[in-house]
Amino acid sequence: MGECAMRLSIEHKLDEATIAAFYPLYVAAFDPIRTRAAARHLFSAEEFEAEMVDERIDKYVLWDANDEAFALTTVARDLAALPWISPEYFATRYPDEVARGAVFYLGYTLVDPERAEQGAFQLMSNEVERQCAEARGLLAFDVCAYNDERSVGRRLRRLGETGWSLHAVDVQTYYAATFDTATFDTATFDTATFDTATFDTATFDTATFDTATFDAASPAGGAG
Repeated sequence: MGECAMRLSIEHKLDEATIAAFYPLYVAAFDPIRTRAAARHLFSAEEFEAEMVDERIDKYVLWDANDEAFALTTVARDLAALPWISPEYFATRYPDEVARGAVFYLGYTLVDPERAEQGAFQLMSNEVERQCAEARGLLAFDVCAYNDERSVGRRLRRLGETGWSLHAVDVQTYYAATFDTATFDTATFDTATFDTATFDTATFDTATFDTATFDAASPAGGAG
């Protein structure tokens, strides 16, 4: 870290200037995901700012020699800060870690592309893992399939090599059904053969259905 004059700090809130500097990096990183993942990943500027000032989310920030921020990793220590996460799910499966406030939920990492070769990603990852290990905590994160098959895979392999026991705990699958009109045979349902005379409203005697004798406790259809 000394050779590149980098400084790492853990912030609870970022100032407006730093937020404004990071948002373009955030958009550049997540914009391609909009057409590759079914779930929305890209925050609006207002949503991003709200997260940057949310004290329940730690911000691991790298600063250069000019004290300008150029890399960021977000880690939620309170699962309630993440609207897409169910705190109860983790509390049921990891009660000790949740009770001790020892859950480290990784959000995302941003690095200025011009400084990507300075080891910023590795440095922040090491610090997050160190903090979590010292707390005897739970390190958790989620990824879309596109990222899971790409760069995130390297992080997964690295965790396995450094003593972490990694498990997939849940999966959400998005389905889409299309209707192929070419294979739909309209002859199977011919409206011309449907004889409305088979149910003649004129012959339906409402007196044959006496509501007074209808016992709701014993429907003809049963419980199903």
